[in-house]
Amino acid sequence: MATPKPQRTAEEVEDIILRKIFLVSLTDSSESDSRIVYLELTAAEILSEDKQLKLSRDVMERVLIDRLSGNFPSAEAPFQYLIGCYRRAYDEGKKIASMKDKNIKSEMESVVKQAKKLTVSYCRLHLGNPEVFPSGNSNKPDVSPLLPLIFSEVGSSVDGFGEFFRDSDFDSLDPILKGLYENLRKSVLNVSALGNFQQPLRALLFLVSFPIGAKSLVNHAWWIPKGVYLNGRVMEMTSILGPFFHVSALPDHNIFKSQPDVGQQCFSEASTRRPADLLSSFTTIKTVMNNLYDGLSEVLLSLLKNTETRHHVLEYLAEVINKNSSRAHIQVDPLSSASSGMFVNLSAVMLRLCEPFLDANLTKRDKIDPKYVFYSDRLELRGLTALHASSEEVAECINKDGVGKSNSSKQNSHDENRFLQSQEATSSGSNVSGSLSGEKSKYTFICECFFMTARVLNLGLLKAFSDFKHLVQDISRCEDTLATLKAMQGQTPSPQMEMDISRLEKEIELYSQEKLCYEAQILRDGTLIQRALSFYRLMLVWLVGMVGGFKMPLPSTCPTEFACMPEHFVEDALELIIFASRIPKALDGVLLDDFMNFIIMFMASPDYIRNPYLRAKMVEVLNCWMPRRSGASVTSSLFEGHQLSLEYLVRNLLKLYVDIEFTGSHTQFYDKFNIRHNIAELLEYLWQVPSHRNAWRQIAKEEEKGVYLNFLNFLINDSIYLLDESLNKILELKELEAEMSNTAEWERRPAQERQERTRLFHSQENIIRIDMKLANEDVSMLAFTSEQITAPFLLPEMVERVASMLNYFLLQLVGPQRKSLSLKDPEKYEFRPKQLLKQIVYIYVHLAKGDAENIFPAAISKDGRSYNEQLFNAAADVLRRIGEDGRVIQEFIELGAKAKVAASEAMDAEATLGEIPDEFLDPIQYTLMKDPVILPSSRITVDRPVIQRHLLSDNSDPFNRSHLTADMLIPDTELKARIEEFVRSQELKKRGEDLNMQSVKATIQTTTGEMLID
Repeated sequence: MATPKPQRTAEEVEDIILRKIFLVSLTDSSESDSRIVYLELTAAEILSEDKQLKLSRDVMERVLIDRLSGNFPSAEAPFQYLIGCYRRAYDEGKKIASMKDKNIKSEMESVVKQAKKLTVSYCRLHLGNPEVFPSGNSNKPDVSPLLPLIFSEVGSSVDGFGEFFRDSDFDSLDPILKGLYENLRKSVLNVSALGNFQQPLRALLFLVSFPIGAKSLVNHAWWIPKGVYLNGRVMEMTSILGPFFHVSALPDHNIFKSQPDVGQQCFSEASTRRPADLLSSFTTIKTVMNNLYDGLSEVLLSLLKNTETRHHVLEYLAEVINKNSSRAHIQVDPLSSASSGMFVNLSAVMLRLCEPFLDANLTKRDKIDPKYVFYSDRLELRGLTALHASSEEVAECINKDGVGKSNSSKQNSHDENRFLQSQEATSSGSNVSGSLSGEKSKYTFICECFFMTARVLNLGLLKAFSDFKHLVQDISRCEDTLATLKAMQGQTPSPQMEMDISRLEKEIELYSQEKLCYEAQILRDGTLIQRALSFYRLMLVWLVGMVGGFKMPLPSTCPTEFACMPEHFVEDALELIIFASRIPKALDGVLLDDFMNFIIMFMASPDYIRNPYLRAKMVEVLNCWMPRRSGASVTSSLFEGHQLSLEYLVRNLLKLYVDIEFTGSHTQFYDKFNIRHNIAELLEYLWQVPSHRNAWRQIAKEEEKGVYLNFLNFLINDSIYLLDESLNKILELKELEAEMSNTAEWERRPAQERQERTRLFHSQENIIRIDMKLANEDVSMLAFTSEQITAPFLLPEMVERVASMLNYFLLQLVGPQRKSLSLKDPEKYEFRPKQLLKQIVYIYVHLAKGDAENIFPAAISKDGRSYNEQLFNAAADVLRRIGEDGRVIQEFIELGAKAKVAASEAMDAEATLGEIPDEFLDPIQYTLMKDPVILPSSRITVDRPVIQRHLLSDNSDPFNRSHLTADMLIPDTELKARIEEFVRSQELKKRGEDLNMQSVKATIQTTTGEMLID
């Protein structure tokens, strides 16, 4: 029977464990592990003290000091040795857990705990003062020896070295931590989305999870760099967090380009790659970028939860935003502004911080204080363009007593911390001036986070959308130029042209790579887009709250706070919706009703939103949502089953159509056509919806002499200009075509001249195509509306204008010069003369049907410039050839006959009146006045229909440009009576002459008859 193994005493177990941890021996025996060091002097000291040569907690520190201080040939360097000690202590601790003897187990746990604590303490000492324990290497390392350890710790699930950062005084650890933060910053400098940023990011998160680590970070000199040359780019490259935010797939200036090159690695020669490969690249980039967003969000959240570091985070974010305000400019200087990558990343991170208050019911919106815009001493918001107020009005609002009294949060610190732990934080903030009396107020974290996110999105995500749009336009331009160059190279090759083609192909390849990088990081990230949409839904609901909520009509006076809000708050919301509407499935699940309500409320409200281009952008959003364009059934309900839409949409679109005539911009004349094109498309769709068509007819009736008449006037003006411009350009294009078809003559011209003429030809083609498209839309709208709404067309101030337009179009389409407008491929230019003629004829016929007073034929024949009775028969012949309905043709011919009769009657009337006194003639048209009125400023008398027609386009006195409206006209009753008397007398005179003539004729006939009888 085997003898039982003798039980070890607690002292023996302690000795064994400590020897394993510290790799030391107090006896000179040949150890198999070469790392074990014999501490001869220490052993001698212990013996001299009459103690056993065993390691114990009493001699633990002495043993460690002697091991670190001694010069042992095969021993590890101090830091590596101490780390090894800690790890071995950790391993021994796990073994102790399985001990059966509870007393020994408890004692040994205490021993191991003390050993770990001791090694950590000496680690700190060594890192802070490397010279205390010489390592034999006098060179100071570039990277803290702690960094690889932290990397290995964050890469594993082992409870590693966390103790190092606990239970220590700040002063001893701070220098070590600052060095670590500098190393981490350097490790991600110029690293792209495909580089190794994840390990340093996890290390950063690990460090800030300790209060001492968080405090050290925000007190680092590079947390917010200082200096006279500090700008946005310097902030990005030198602050501790900046290089982490710089990690991106988006292109940057060559000086700051990150590696590996994402465009080159993932998207070079993309046109030749398999779709599956591209999809794999998109997925990879989206995944790694979301890892970055999540990591950076955790870092900021960890710092925000700590009351000591919270305001430092807000200060950092504010400084980044303020120093990069120039990113809002069209042209951004890459040397003074942070990269798009940084700001898109920051956008994604800020949206994550906003998530808790972006719930479906937006229950936290009352915590957003509009006065932050006036009184925040963090963000520079006061200088931004406001929705309606001028900069002077904003300043006046700030200086007004009592305005600044904030309804801000009064929660205590305990509430704030609890709030932040669920990411619904309340910031202690910095004390913000509440009013001139010196009252201090605090803004909630929700409030600060909201405004900072709005600014970051403006400078980041929305700016990236704009850059992407310009990039796509650049690619399109380059491809057009390349096609032209290749065509010319085929005709007359030259080395220079070959070089230009090669250069352009390289440019297009680079642009295409950049485009795909944007697509990978932004367009393919549906979650990012949806979070941004949720944020802007909150923005619009919050803004509407200032004017009393979603109800119409709006208050007669715009509230000051609303008027002073930054314009980009609304513009960014609209831009995001437009961009998202063009990405498949991006709007799925998004609540669009609030966006729709906002648009309907404000698109025709210049007293609330001053900028007409901003209101025009609202129509662009609606255009994207038109069911036939968006392809989404969710958007049709916004138009066809939405209360505010049914009541106000058509009315406000017509009003905006009128308002956009005068935008105040030097390009207003051309801008209005693009804006009205969007409105026309929308109106054409709404006309097909019965409820909207009924609303339209009602508006035409109510506003017959108001906004509807103005709308009609501008529609006619545009139609005339666009068709005239198109037809003239067609003649110019035919001249160019003739030049180029004469090959012999064309080839003799210099290459540069041929290139310029070819460019002009393509330019003219584009102009004709655009103008024709717009003209077709306008004429189509006149045709379909005139079928059911005729009264406004037949008003005295409008009927002659309408008749002149129709006559002019008829002359162009069937008159003598029609053959000169024939094109080889008219459809290419949207020129459809037969369709255009049909619509013109429909308008004639519709108005003739609604003409109860029979004034339309006279207005047609009165047009001295374009009217010709033969044009009606010529048009009828064309209509028969193209198979138009016989009844329409018959009605049209009958109208022509009536116009011919009216022309004859007008000639008789003119002959009757004879020489008309000048004072009875309208000074603008030189026609006999029927209803003379005096202009109040210039005191000149004009005919009412003539001046009213002028006022439809221009609210000014045509003789001195002073302000004038229809209700200011003064009837000249005395002159009117004299004119009527003159007309009566001339008619009586004519009648008398006619009677005399008839009497003479009768006498002659009687005389002749008598002679015959004789």
